[in-house]
Amino acid sequence: MVQKYQSPVRVYKHPFELIMAAYERRFPTCPLIPMFVDSDTVNEFKSEDGAIHVIERRCKLYIDAPRLLKKIAGVDYVYFVQKNSLNSRERTLHIEAHNETFSNRVIINEHCCYSVHPENEDWTCFEQSASLDIKSFFGFESTVEKIAMKQYTSNIKKGKEIIEYYLRQLEEEGITFVPRWTPPSLGPASETVSSSKSQAASSAVVVPDTGLEGLSSEALSSPSGVSEPMVGTPDDKLDADYIKRYLGDLTPLQESCLIRLRQWLQETHKGKIPKDEHILRFLRARDFNIDKAREIMCQSLTWRKQHQVDYILDTWTPPQVLQDYYAGGWHHHDKDGRPLYVLRLGQMDTKGLVRALGEEALLRYVLSINEEGLRRCEENTKVFGRPISSWTCLVDLEGLNMRHLWRPGVKALLRIIEVVEANYPETLGRLLILRAPRVFPVLWTLVSPFIDDNTRRKFLIYAGNDYQGPGGLLDYIDKEIIPDFLSGECMCEVPEGGLVPKSLYRTAEELENEDLKLWTETIYQSASVFKGAPHEILIQIVDASSVITWDFDVCKGDIVFNIYHSKRSPQPPKKDSLGAHSIASPGGNNVQLIDRVWQLGRDYSMVESPLICKEGESVQGSHVTRWPGFYILQWKFHSMPACAATNLPRVDDVLASLQVSSHKCKVMYYTEVIGSEDFRGSMTSLESSHSGFSQLSAATTSSSQSHSSSMISSE
Repeated sequence: MVQKYQSPVRVYKHPFELIMAAYERRFPTCPLIPMFVDSDTVNEFKSEDGAIHVIERRCKLYIDAPRLLKKIAGVDYVYFVQKNSLNSRERTLHIEAHNETFSNRVIINEHCCYSVHPENEDWTCFEQSASLDIKSFFGFESTVEKIAMKQYTSNIKKGKEIIEYYLRQLEEEGITFVPRWTPPSLGPASETVSSSKSQAASSAVVVPDTGLEGLSSEALSSPSGVSEPMVGTPDDKLDADYIKRYLGDLTPLQESCLIRLRQWLQETHKGKIPKDEHILRFLRARDFNIDKAREIMCQSLTWRKQHQVDYILDTWTPPQVLQDYYAGGWHHHDKDGRPLYVLRLGQMDTKGLVRALGEEALLRYVLSINEEGLRRCEENTKVFGRPISSWTCLVDLEGLNMRHLWRPGVKALLRIIEVVEANYPETLGRLLILRAPRVFPVLWTLVSPFIDDNTRRKFLIYAGNDYQGPGGLLDYIDKEIIPDFLSGECMCEVPEGGLVPKSLYRTAEELENEDLKLWTETIYQSASVFKGAPHEILIQIVDASSVITWDFDVCKGDIVFNIYHSKRSPQPPKKDSLGAHSIASPGGNNVQLIDRVWQLGRDYSMVESPLICKEGESVQGSHVTRWPGFYILQWKFHSMPACAATNLPRVDDVLASLQVSSHKCKVMYYTEVIGSEDFRGSMTSLESSHSGFSQLSAATTSSSQSHSSSMISSE
């Protein structure tokens, strides 16, 4: 299996030429790189004007490996071949390296790039990627991989020290500026540098004696320790200083996992990609296993989109019953700066809330609490100047008794835990359970199997008044904000809970209907498609290069999906019958916009090739608009074609047509227009994938799916 690694963008607040001068000083030997023993120049090329300089070297490296492994392999040193391509005109240095030793058993490829910062020409960027493919190594494949990972991590960290060391050395020698390359015809020979030291440095820029990066050398990092994110770093890349300031201290391998998963989302995910903090949570939840993290995150992203979770804080208002009787709320922050949520579970009438609202309303409310928690984490990260990605929850169990173990209430709690665990991993920093009564072990036995092991380790449980002693609440929360109901001095505005009046209870039938309504009343709309009566929706585009995205499921029959553009707005749909077919308009779930007298190519034009979608198929796609105007998305009844060779219908076509009664199809769809600057998906339209809108947590398809293919859902 090929292991791949990608470093974040590392930025120096120094010009490219000065960085090259510092970088060149590591050779022919460098006391800070003990593994780099020697190097010989194999090939060298220099353009006549001196702008292009290519050096190919054979580097001898000492690898810190077990003696037994070296004895079996029969070597003490390994050799790498490195090709350095400097373009002084473009101010870039590309470094490509691969191993020569054991190349038939282990393949190591590496690419590094020094370039000018896109927003500040006096700064230098560095990026590095590498791959490791161990085919066989005398049965020590796992050991070799661990050695390579250890060496990679060590060299990444060492790179910052090396460059900073030589930058200081240059400064001590009075070299703080190295002129840029200029064409020989445009400047006199004396234009280079006045001092001999500066001339040497300038020459180093033109002819760099570069060495091996990454597994065989080092990456660069900002010597200034800037805490603020880089201004002007490309949107599709992460800056090392930004990671440290907003995401926390990550190992090089963890940084690589984050960047690679983020790149995968940018290439495959339709619409806005999740925030870096969100991606990192899923990686941490799966111990930075990219494949496992990607799987659960894709399921969560589908779930979020289909249930409008991203908009829940803006579009959903909790019922008054919840506002009055749900004994929970946000209350300042703990000593680590984490938002603090207080829940007086013992004072809450869980049975009354379930009877009055149903399970789904409680779930939606908990989701809104989690969304608010994410927002508060972002705010606290800015306020405290350090990464804060989780919150602390304080649960007061005073008053907990057997009525809290009411079966439907426990069922609702388990459902909530399941959904939160799947979609909000690593958001709970600490859970303080106070005043746990004797009945608590019974509740804990019921719910603990549904809680992830990593989450369970964050629980601190106190019985009686133990929380007031050593190791108690004061270790985690400042005395000034301890709530008054816990003998503190701070007034807590969390509702006191109490019994929900039975007059607010609802019947089982009402709750069942309400529960169904809550989770089917999503962003998706349904429409009927008849033979001769397509369903069409109108999208007005003001700014060219906007992105129209769609997601639809063919629930019944086969349809053809088209996208058209028109400079003029279609007339409002007519309310009469559907013409010659005499099928009554299904009132609101079938709309026709294109006038029958309109001619294709004159009044409107097709902007995408027609896409045939079979029953049960789910399609996601996007279209980048080239012109402003009116775009029409159309779902049209698909008639079964006859066999081209015999002009007779195929058996499969006949059987399929028999399954479509009354020439009627049905689709459920969702569309959205996204500004090009916010779009992070592929710019290829009509790309299909399994959306599974009817499932609570449906998985998305693999990114390897063909752009023009479709998958049939098993629902």
